Amino acid sequence: MKLESFNQLAPAECENSLRQCCVATRWVERMCAARPFADVEALYQCADEIWSQLSMPDYLEAFEGHPKIGDVSSLKEKYASTKQLAAGEQSGAAVASDEVLQALADGNSEYEKRFGFIFIVCATGKTAAEMLALLQARLNNDLTDELAIAAGEQAKITRLRLEKMLAEQE
Repeated sequence: MKLESFNQLAPAECENSLRQCCVATRWVERMCAARPFADVEALYQCADEIWSQLSMPDYLEAFEGHPKIGDVSSLKEKYASTKQLAAGEQSGAAVASDEVLQALADGNSEYEKRFGFIFIVCATGKTAAEMLALLQARLNNDLTDELAIAAGEQAKITRLRLEKMLAEQE
């Protein structure tokens, strides 16, 4: 959709569109309230600024809007509302070997036990092996550092989804 159309969406439609980019309630509400945006760069800047002002509970809520890397059935079932904008984000995992997918699943379990949330990575353009290496490296982080890294990855994902949303034909 074009920015002009986005700026004119009814509040409920705006919230629905933004939830496909990020499911953190406070981010969605603040983005809707910030409209209208003069241009797409203003929208992106606002999205980043709002995200940077949020806190751990907001980040954790946003992380809930993602399937575990490599969990294709979870992607299809639980996250159908973000299906269109998330399409292709885990394409690297879709062509991975069973061995790598199992290692991702095992790593995800270990990560979730260690940090209390799923492994968040902007998977676009990454192979399953690359995601596995990132997951394994990040297991050594402390919670504070890892939350900051995961929040940064969420911001990248949100930006990509906003770009896709605004690039869609009306």
